[in-house]
Amino acid sequence: MSSSPPRYKRAILKLSGEALREPGSTDNISPEIVERIAREVREALAPGDLQLGIVVGGGNFWRGASASARGMDRATADYVGMLATVMNSLALQGSMEHHGVTCVVQSAIEMKNVAETFIRRKAERHLNDGRVVIFAAGTGSPFFSTDTTAALRASEMSADVVFKATMVDGVYDSDPKKNPDAKKFSRVSFHDCISKQFKVMDATAFSLCMDNHIPIVIFDLGKEGNITRALRGESIGTIVDGEETVLA
Repeated sequence: MSSSPPRYKRAILKLSGEALREPGSTDNISPEIVERIAREVREALAPGDLQLGIVVGGGNFWRGASASARGMDRATADYVGMLATVMNSLALQGSMEHHGVTCVVQSAIEMKNVAETFIRRKAERHLNDGRVVIFAAGTGSPFFSTDTTAALRASEMSADVVFKATMVDGVYDSDPKKNPDAKKFSRVSFHDCISKQFKVMDATAFSLCMDNHIPIVIFDLGKEGNITRALRGESIGTIVDGEETVLA
C-alpha cells in the first residue's frame, strides 16, 4: 500500500554556506547556485501550504572555529562568521525576490539598514502571512553554530521539521569520503547521533530538536531538485528523529 509523503505546515531549511560557492571558484557566492536554490524554493512553495524559514551558514566566507584554531580570539572569529551569514542571506533574498518569492531577512545582530532585527513574534507574523523569513547572523552570540541556530529558530517558530541541505546525501556511520565501506542510514535516532558523535550536525542542534520533538531531514544540496523534493515531503536523505536507527 502506497503512502502519501508527509505535508509539513511550517519548516526551517538550513543551507550550507559552503555549498553556495562553486567548487574551484574564487567567488564566495555563485549567483547560479543561489538562483537554483531560489527557483527550487519557489517550486516547493507553489502549492501554498508551507510556511518556510531559512537559516544559511557562512562557511563560504569564514569559519570561526578554524580561525580560532589558528590563534584568533574565538568570540571575535564567531562574530565575523555571523556577519558572513548576513551577506549570504542578502544574496539569497535578492534572488528569491527576483523569482517572485516574498521574503524578509531578520538579523540576530542589529543592522537596520539592510535587515530587520530578529523579533520572534514579528517573524511568526511574516510566516503566517506567507513570507519566507531568512534568519541571519546566527543566534547573535558566539560559540553557537548555524546548525544550532536552525534548531533554535525551529523551536521558537514551532516548526514541524528542520531540513538540512548540505554537502553529503545523508548520515553515515563513518566519513564516506574517507571510508568507501561507510554505511548510510535511512533513519537514525537522536540518541545515536549524539552518543556516536556523528559530525553532520553538532550535539547542541541535535539536543534542541530532540527535546522539542522536531525531526531533521539531512540531504544533498548539490543535486538539482533536491530542495523541492525535500520540502514537498518526498523520501530523501536521512531522517533523524526519536525512532529506532535503520540502515538504508
